Amino acid sequence: MFSSDNTRDRVLNAALELFAERGYFTTSVHDIARLAGISIGSIYHHFGDKEGIAQSLVSLLTTHMEGLIRSGAAGHGSAHDRAHGVVARLFQFAEQEPRAMDFMLTARHREFLPSAPPVCASRPFQMMREIVAEGMETGEIERMDVMIAASCLFGGPLRLIATRIDGLLDRPLPETLDEVWPLAWRSVAR
Repeated sequence: MFSSDNTRDRVLNAALELFAERGYFTTSVHDIARLAGISIGSIYHHFGDKEGIAQSLVSLLTTHMEGLIRSGAAGHGSAHDRAHGVVARLFQFAEQEPRAMDFMLTARHREFLPSAPPVCASRPFQMMREIVAEGMETGEIERMDVMIAASCLFGGPLRLIATRIDGLLDRPLPETLDEVWPLAWRSVAR
């Protein structure tokens, strides 16, 4: 996920791999140091502790997801096309970086980062709700609670990503887009 040229990125890659495989609580700083091929002192120097690593991961992945959503929505005029572009980007990212997507979607961040807001309150999810709200303003999307509409529109595709990461869906996600998207859109379309 991250370039492996420097110590910070090696630690983040190792932590992401271990957190995705074992979970946060069953991964130790020693495990991360061993996989990254660096000293424990380097981890403490760069991150302070395991929570610092997790905070860095959440921050970097959230920023990356913001970019994915921005690029997926870019150049499209309608809410339909912006939301479709977002789902397509998320599907591509899940195929390319399943551990990163798994960590963002399924890790219970607040268990190990108690002061962190819920992932659904993060900027990427706010951006998805903004697309929905704009669709309501233009009349493309049925007027209803924005959180409910966004959950209907994006919830199915996000759950499909989880099933792919869990190994329950054999087909690559981009191959499912033409089946999934019309159903997701119909759940909110006016």
